[in-house]
Amino acid sequence: MKISKSSNHPSNLNELIKDAYGTREQLAEVLNLGIEMLFYLEEDTFERKDVQHVASAIRLVREVLIQSD
Repeated sequence: MKISKSSNHPSNLNELIKDAYGTREQLAEVLNLGIEMLFYLEEDTFERKDVQHVASAIRLVREVLIQSD
């Protein structure tokens, strides 16, 4: 799964999903992993890179939701 690192993010959630994750299902998988990480996060449970990937996904969705207001 690829996350755009530029500050020029898509302007709506559908574009974000398509550009960064390909499908809603792939984004849902990342967000689900994030939920699991938050419930069970302990040292050496998950790779730091995986936790950062999920945090980036949540941040991008948040940015789009804020822009929609």
